[in-house]
Amino acid sequence: MPAQPAASIRDSAESAGILRPSGEKALLIDGRAAADRLLDELRSEAASLLRDGIKPGLATVLVGEDAASRVYVGSKGKAARACGFHSVQHDLPATTSETDLLALVGQLNEDPAIHGILVQLPLPKAINATRIIEAIAPEKDVDGFSPVNVGRIAIGEIERAFVPCTPAGALLLIEEAAKGLSRHLRGAEALIVGRSNIVGKPMAQLLLQRDATVTVAHSRTTDLATLVGRADILVAAVGRPEMIRGEWVKSGAIVIDVGINRVPRETAPGEAPKTRLVGDVAFAQAVKRAGAITPVPGGVGPMTIGMLMANTLRAAKRLAHR
Repeated sequence: MPAQPAASIRDSAESAGILRPSGEKALLIDGRAAADRLLDELRSEAASLLRDGIKPGLATVLVGEDAASRVYVGSKGKAARACGFHSVQHDLPATTSETDLLALVGQLNEDPAIHGILVQLPLPKAINATRIIEAIAPEKDVDGFSPVNVGRIAIGEIERAFVPCTPAGALLLIEEAAKGLSRHLRGAEALIVGRSNIVGKPMAQLLLQRDATVTVAHSRTTDLATLVGRADILVAAVGRPEMIRGEWVKSGAIVIDVGINRVPRETAPGEAPKTRLVGDVAFAQAVKRAGAITPVPGGVGPMTIGMLMANTLRAAKRLAHR
C-alpha cells in the first residue's frame, strides 16, 4: 500500500478522531483517547441496564504480592466502578493452594451478581494456571483465555467468543488507523511478532478474519527485518525492548506496539538509578517511517482495560438474555 502525502493522511486521520500529529511523518495513535470514548459508551449502556435491574459485576482475583499485578488489578477495579459496575477484588496470599483458588473460582461461577471473572496472571509457581483458567465458566471468562473461547475465535465464531482484551483493543486501533489513512485491511500484509496465547495467536486470528494476509514471526525468526519491511500492518508483542528497529519499518505502515519494557534511564552522576518504559519497536526511528504508530505508554495499554469492561458488559447482557 503506497503511503499518502503527509497532509492528506493528517486530515483524514484527525477526522477519524483517534489520531494526532506527532511532529514527524507518522501519526500517533492515541489509545487513551480511544479508551476514554469506549468507556463513555459503556457507562451509558451500563446505566441503561441498571434501569432494568441489571448491574454488570466483575470479580478480580489477585494471588500474591507482585507490585505490578497489584497496580493492574487496581486499575481494572477502578475502571469497573467508573463504568457503574459492581466490582469485587479478592486478594489472596502467595501461599494460597490451588485447591483453595479453584474453590473460589467455583463460588464466583455460581454467584449471580458476578458476570465476569478475572484471575490475574502470573500465578505463584505452585498453582497450575491452566487448570485455573479452565475452571472459569466460559460465559464469565472476560479475559478470553478459556479453551472454549479460544476455540470459538479459531473457527471464526467471534460473536460467540470473548476475545482477549489486548488483541481486541489493538484491532480497534488498527481499524481506526486504517480508516484515518483511507486504507483497507482486506488484502493487507500483516505481521505479528510474538506467538503468545494472550496476544500473538489471537491477534493473528482476528486479522485473518478481516481478510488480511497474516504472517506470525517470533524471537527465533530468521531475517525478521525483511518480514517487517513488507508489512502494511505490524503488531509487535514479543517482549524485547526495541527489538524491531525503526529502519526496518515499511514506509506508511500501521505500527501497533504491544510491548511494555522497563529499561534504565540516563541519570546525572550521583543521581539515583531511574527507569523508563519502551516498547518492542525502536520508536524514535519508526515514527519517521510509519504512517501511524502507537506510543509506549499511552497506546494499546489503555485499550486493554477498556475491552475488559466491554467484555464484562457483554457477559452481563448475555447472562441476562439481552
